[in-house]
Amino acid sequence: MGSVRKASAWLGLVDDNNDERYYDGYEDDGADGPEAAEPWVTDPRVKVTADAAEDKGHKIGTVTPDSFRDARGIGEMFRDGVPVIVNLTAMDAADAKRVVDFAAGLIFGLRGSIDRVAHRVFLLTPAHTEIVNGEATPHRTDGFFNQS
Repeated sequence: MGSVRKASAWLGLVDDNNDERYYDGYEDDGADGPEAAEPWVTDPRVKVTADAAEDKGHKIGTVTPDSFRDARGIGEMFRDGVPVIVNLTAMDAADAKRVVDFAAGLIFGLRGSIDRVAHRVFLLTPAHTEIVNGEATPHRTDGFFNQS
Protein backbone atom coordinates (compact mmCIF):
# COMPACT_ATOMS: atom_id res chain seq x y z
CA MET A 1 0.00 0.00 0.00
CA GLY A 2 1.38 3.37 -0.96
CA SER A 3 1.88 6.19 1.47
CA VAL A 4 -0.94 8.27 -0.05
CA ARG A 5 -3.31 5.30 0.25
CA LYS A 6 -2.18 4.70 3.86
CA ALA A 7 -2.76 8.35 4.75
CA SER A 8 -6.17 8.30 3.06
CA ALA A 9 -7.11 5.14 4.96
CA TRP A 10 -5.89 6.65 8.21
CA LEU A 11 -8.03 9.76 7.59
CA GLY A 12 -11.01 7.56 6.76
CA LEU A 13 -11.29 8.73 3.17
CA VAL A 14 -10.95 5.23 1.72
CA ASP A 15 -11.52 1.73 3.10
CA ASP A 16 -8.49 0.00 4.47
CA ASN A 17 -8.74 -3.50 3.06
CA ASN A 18 -5.64 -4.69 4.87
CA ASP A 19 -7.40 -5.53 8.13
CA GLU A 20 -6.46 -9.16 7.59
CA ARG A 21 -2.85 -8.40 8.48
CA TYR A 22 -3.83 -7.94 12.13
CA TYR A 23 -5.42 -11.38 12.35
CA ASP A 24 -2.65 -13.53 10.95
CA GLY A 25 -2.26 -16.69 13.00
CA TYR A 26 -5.61 -16.42 14.76
CA GLU A 27 -8.53 -18.72 14.21
CA ASP A 28 -11.86 -17.45 12.97
CA ASP A 29 -14.32 -16.31 15.66
CA GLY A 30 -16.99 -18.54 14.16
CA ALA A 31 -15.04 -21.72 14.90
CA ASP A 32 -16.83 -25.05 14.96
CA GLY A 33 -17.35 -26.88 18.19
CA PRO A 34 -19.63 -26.82 21.22
CA GLU A 35 -18.04 -23.67 22.67
CA ALA A 36 -18.86 -21.64 19.57
CA ALA A 37 -22.62 -22.20 19.86
CA GLU A 38 -22.88 -21.39 23.58
CA PRO A 39 -23.42 -17.75 24.49
CA TRP A 40 -21.07 -16.10 26.93
CA VAL A 41 -22.49 -16.43 30.44
CA THR A 42 -21.38 -14.64 33.60
CA ASP A 43 -20.37 -16.80 36.51
CA PRO A 44 -23.49 -17.08 38.71
CA ARG A 45 -21.37 -16.41 41.81
CA VAL A 46 -20.56 -12.93 40.49
CA LYS A 47 -23.20 -10.36 41.35
CA VAL A 48 -23.41 -7.24 39.22
CA THR A 49 -23.11 -4.17 41.42
CA ALA A 50 -26.21 -2.42 40.10
CA ASP A 51 -28.35 -5.52 40.66
CA ALA A 52 -27.01 -6.01 44.17
CA ALA A 53 -27.66 -2.36 45.01
CA GLU A 54 -31.19 -2.57 43.66
CA ASP A 55 -31.92 -5.74 45.65
CA LYS A 56 -30.72 -4.13 48.87
CA GLY A 57 -32.35 -0.79 48.12
CA HIS A 58 -29.07 1.12 47.83
CA LYS A 59 -29.58 3.71 45.12
CA ILE A 60 -28.53 7.31 44.65
CA GLY A 61 -30.23 9.52 42.10
CA THR A 62 -28.41 12.24 40.19
CA VAL A 63 -30.28 15.10 38.58
CA THR A 64 -28.96 17.98 36.50
CA PRO A 65 -32.05 20.12 35.94
CA ASP A 66 -32.32 22.52 33.03
CA SER A 67 -35.24 24.47 34.48
CA PHE A 68 -37.51 24.54 37.52
CA ARG A 69 -39.84 22.09 35.75
CA ASP A 70 -37.33 19.32 36.52
CA ALA A 71 -37.85 19.79 40.28
CA ARG A 72 -40.74 17.31 40.17
CA GLY A 73 -38.34 14.47 39.33
CA ILE A 74 -36.17 15.44 42.28
CA GLY A 75 -39.17 15.38 44.58
CA GLU A 76 -40.44 12.02 43.32
CA MET A 77 -37.08 10.31 43.82
CA PHE A 78 -36.63 11.84 47.27
CA ARG A 79 -40.18 10.92 48.29
CA ASP A 80 -39.41 7.29 47.35
CA GLY A 81 -36.51 7.31 49.83
CA VAL A 82 -33.69 7.71 47.30
CA PRO A 83 -30.84 10.12 48.13
CA VAL A 84 -30.52 12.65 45.32
CA ILE A 85 -27.49 14.59 44.11
CA VAL A 86 -28.70 17.81 42.49
CA ASN A 87 -26.25 19.53 40.13
CA LEU A 88 -27.43 23.10 39.49
CA THR A 89 -24.41 24.26 37.48
CA ALA A 90 -26.35 24.22 34.19
CA MET A 91 -29.11 26.54 35.48
CA ASP A 92 -29.29 30.30 35.75
CA ALA A 93 -29.10 31.74 39.26
CA ALA A 94 -32.81 32.57 39.64
CA ASP A 95 -34.02 29.07 38.72
CA ALA A 96 -31.27 27.46 40.79
CA LYS A 97 -32.45 29.43 43.83
CA ARG A 98 -36.00 28.21 43.23
CA VAL A 99 -34.84 24.59 43.06
CA VAL A 100 -32.85 24.99 46.30
CA ASP A 101 -35.93 26.51 47.98
CA PHE A 102 -38.01 23.58 46.69
CA ALA A 103 -35.41 21.11 47.99
CA ALA A 104 -35.35 22.84 51.38
CA GLY A 105 -39.12 22.49 51.67
CA LEU A 106 -38.90 18.91 50.52
CA ILE A 107 -36.34 17.90 53.15
CA PHE A 108 -38.20 19.81 55.85
CA GLY A 109 -41.48 18.08 55.04
CA LEU A 110 -39.95 14.60 54.81
CA ARG A 111 -37.43 15.11 57.66
CA GLY A 112 -34.38 14.66 55.49
CA SER A 113 -31.24 16.73 55.23
CA ILE A 114 -29.48 18.80 52.61
CA ASP A 115 -25.71 19.14 52.29
CA ARG A 116 -23.63 21.18 49.91
CA VAL A 117 -21.20 18.93 48.07
CA ALA A 118 -19.61 21.52 45.77
CA HIS A 119 -20.46 24.90 44.27
CA ARG A 120 -24.13 24.58 43.17
CA VAL A 121 -24.16 20.81 43.86
CA PHE A 122 -26.30 19.50 46.74
CA LEU A 123 -27.00 16.13 48.32
CA LEU A 124 -30.54 15.51 49.57
CA THR A 125 -30.71 12.59 51.99
CA PRO A 126 -33.87 11.00 53.39
CA ALA A 127 -34.36 10.54 57.13
CA HIS A 128 -33.23 6.90 57.11
CA THR A 129 -29.90 7.65 55.40
CA GLU A 130 -26.68 8.22 57.31
CA ILE A 131 -23.89 10.30 55.81
CA VAL A 132 -20.49 8.92 56.75
CA ASN A 133 -17.53 11.27 56.98
CA GLY A 134 -14.95 10.22 54.41
CA GLU A 135 -11.87 11.66 56.12
CA ALA A 136 -8.74 9.60 55.81
CA THR A 137 -7.45 7.83 58.86
CA PRO A 138 -4.34 9.37 60.39
CA HIS A 139 -1.06 7.90 59.22
CA ARG A 140 0.66 5.53 61.54
CA THR A 141 4.06 6.61 62.80
CA ASP A 142 5.27 3.06 63.25
CA GLY A 143 5.40 0.60 60.44
CA PHE A 144 6.98 -0.18 57.13
CA PHE A 145 6.50 3.15 55.37
CA ASN A 146 7.90 5.24 58.20
CA GLN A 147 11.55 5.13 57.23
CA SER A 148 12.79 8.24 59.03
